[in-house]
Amino acid sequence: MTKFVYDFAEGNKDLKGLLGGKGANLAEMTNMGLPVPPGFTITAEACQAFLANGREPAELSAEVTQHLAALEVRMGKKLGQTDDPLLVSVRSGAKFSMPGMMETVLNIGLNDQSVRGLAAQAGNERSAFDSYRRLIQMFGKTVLDIDGDHFENALDEAKTAKGTTNDLDLDAEDLRKLVETYKQVVVEQAGREFPQHPREQMDLAVRAVFDSWNAPRAILYRRQERIPADLGTAVNICSMVFGNLSEDSGTGVAFTRDPASGAKGEYGDYLQNAQGEDVVAGIRNTLSLSDLARLDPTSHDELMGIMAQLEEHYRDLCDIEFTIERGKLWMLQTRVGKRTAAAAFRIATQLIDEGLIDEHEALQRVTGAQLAQLMFPHFDDTAAHRKIAQGMNASPGAAVGKVVFDSYTAVKWSRSGEKVILVRRETNPDDLNGMIAAQGILTSRGGKTSHAAVVARGMGKTCVCGAESLKVDTKARHFTTSDGTVYEEGTVISIDGTSGEVFLGEVPVVDSPVVRYFEGEIDPEGTGADDAGELVKAVHRIMRVADGGRRMSVRANADTEPDAARARQFGAQGIGLCRTEHMFLGDRRSLVEALILADTDSERERQLAELLPLQREDFKGLFEAMDGLPVTIRLLDPPLHEFLPDITELSVRVAVAEARGEPREGDLRMLQAVHKLHEQNPMLGLRGVRLGLVIPGLFAMQSRAILEAAAERVQAGGVPRVEIMVPLVGAVQEFESVKDDIVKVARDVRAETGAHLEYLVGTMIELPRAALTADQIAESAEFFSFGTNDLTQTTWGFSRDDVEAAFFSHYLEKGIFGVSPFESIDREGVGELVRIAAEKGRERRPGLKLGVCGEHGGDPESVHFFDEVGLDYVSCSPFRVPVARLEAGRANAQAGAGNGRDSR
Repeated sequence: MTKFVYDFAEGNKDLKGLLGGKGANLAEMTNMGLPVPPGFTITAEACQAFLANGREPAELSAEVTQHLAALEVRMGKKLGQTDDPLLVSVRSGAKFSMPGMMETVLNIGLNDQSVRGLAAQAGNERSAFDSYRRLIQMFGKTVLDIDGDHFENALDEAKTAKGTTNDLDLDAEDLRKLVETYKQVVVEQAGREFPQHPREQMDLAVRAVFDSWNAPRAILYRRQERIPADLGTAVNICSMVFGNLSEDSGTGVAFTRDPASGAKGEYGDYLQNAQGEDVVAGIRNTLSLSDLARLDPTSHDELMGIMAQLEEHYRDLCDIEFTIERGKLWMLQTRVGKRTAAAAFRIATQLIDEGLIDEHEALQRVTGAQLAQLMFPHFDDTAAHRKIAQGMNASPGAAVGKVVFDSYTAVKWSRSGEKVILVRRETNPDDLNGMIAAQGILTSRGGKTSHAAVVARGMGKTCVCGAESLKVDTKARHFTTSDGTVYEEGTVISIDGTSGEVFLGEVPVVDSPVVRYFEGEIDPEGTGADDAGELVKAVHRIMRVADGGRRMSVRANADTEPDAARARQFGAQGIGLCRTEHMFLGDRRSLVEALILADTDSERERQLAELLPLQREDFKGLFEAMDGLPVTIRLLDPPLHEFLPDITELSVRVAVAEARGEPREGDLRMLQAVHKLHEQNPMLGLRGVRLGLVIPGLFAMQSRAILEAAAERVQAGGVPRVEIMVPLVGAVQEFESVKDDIVKVARDVRAETGAHLEYLVGTMIELPRAALTADQIAESAEFFSFGTNDLTQTTWGFSRDDVEAAFFSHYLEKGIFGVSPFESIDREGVGELVRIAAEKGRERRPGLKLGVCGEHGGDPESVHFFDEVGLDYVSCSPFRVPVARLEAGRANAQAGAGNGRDSR
């Protein structure tokens, strides 16, 4: 029979999945001999059964009765006993900390009779009725779903009648009256009397805690923190101790180190004559722990000793809740405390120096997400600046600039030295140049998976999306805020990609010292003892451990020489994806347009000849920046519509010209050609390998440019490591046709230059069919690079750019997705295709090089999956390279710990 209830003494800190974090840690403290009020825990399995069946397991009630009886014997009194009542708290406690997301009810067991018994035993009538009114208030909100304002308003009226703003000024008679008012609120709002039977109170409170697992705020928090939805919560039933008895009583929270900075010291808050949530509720100004040392030195010293004991036991920063009842200290909770990103790195290295953990354990104490937070710039102070809009925090950081409404202006102004913020209703691939030129991007539509958000995160650009209160008029070149104020192009604004806030004017921005460290501007060995210096030293130390222990290498997605150079500064070990279509945006777009629309061989060859030297120069720069490291260059893969005139605009132009009797032969020819090539779904149309097969000479020209650039690098004494990648292959026959042309070009370039050229030819695996036939493709391909962006689109059958507006938010709300499959790899679907392709490919070609070049390559969770599958490298945007390096080290260390593999 399943055991659903455990006494505190029966558990330990390793049973978090069963007892929840709170219950497991209460058990651990109990077994350590610390002063924990006795109690028991109802397991998360009971909650899972309740959520699945709509009722508690049949055995639960009897088990609770058994443990409650044992608790009553231990305490020498019964729950709700009229002359000397045992009172208990009912508190939630999931495996992962979800602060404030679920429910708590204190003082269960009080009723109209037992409140008087409590008053007599405590010798404090005021405290007893204060506890009773708290029970009714918490029970009403949590169990009976009564709007808490009804209780707060009644409390405010009582204080007003007393002529005070402090609840401590209410005496016993005031609180007795408030209890009656609260009971009447229950009748009016819930349609029933407040339950007087103590066991009914407890059972209903337990059920309410189970229900709170699926409260909207809890669901939202789990999605945000990627906590599985099926874990459920445990329930802790703990005998009450009272911090609201007198001035020598109180309640507080404390941290063993500063959770903001990681510094050692006394950090916490204490509130005299208070109970439960009073400290965090802000009902009165709290005192510091140093104040507690003055008020109650004995309890303070005992608390400091316990905190040191807990930190050494847990080998980490601990977050503690405590109560003092008439000079007696009680520990109500401990957990490994949440901390800022900066504190996480500092604490990890401090604990190494203190001998509590080793370097490999320290590596597990930080995350790539925390490192990413440290790399973004931030605003120094926003208090003095006017907030004009609130959007979604799509890509963190701080950006200041003049508002512009199109890419042309963004590029033009930035070239003249202006800092700009690109403001659009939404972005599309045509906005790429403007996004690159801008300091940040602000959109009035879209969310975290929109084009603007995905591209901005990839580039390390600050982005705020979905600022719906803004009315963006790109033609009139202004936007309007919710109060009707119109802001013209050129207005200076500041956007906070961490909070989603938009401010008027220039908010001072502070550069990240961590980025300056990665760029080589800060020597970690030469930094001072200030906060920034300590942080850089901590990051440097952890990164050395990660780099020394990772199995996978980390490359960058880079299309230009400056991007490649920055990526190398950030620790990239090559380029995993150079997107050649990005080289043809802007001034060169017309050349590609002419090539695609060429209707004679001679015209097509003329365009290819014009493009060849331009491409060669592009690749020379990349090979120089990445000398000695692999450079994977993807042959042209543009969705055709990105390089053709807009069919609607062109049709209007032709129609207007004809109406005026001024037909333009060039526009008419262009319209006919665009009609011929127009696609309803260009993302699944004439692109990738198909374009190379349909336009003779295109891929041969690009391959020649790549290999000629490599030959020049060899002749200059360099070591280019060339990898030519054929995109969107679905059948081995497509790949073989292109590879034959590349091999011929390579033979010619070797003969013409005399250079010894080494190169690989491989393909992107971005179609399900390619993954399933990977063994066939591996017969010819020398490497696979998984294009997980398109593989996700083609596996799921939806577009990354359209999914947000169409239905994605509904999927998140309904829990179909916990996180976007474009943010983190879909292990069961897309990930399984990656696994299949990797296994089939290496079965046919054992030495097959495997990597990933989709933006999943920089996502921490995805990096762990790619390490598990056995890929050789991940590739991501330059800004995310350090994050991928850290997570690749963490992934290998975890794998080594799990299977005995040497994680070093």
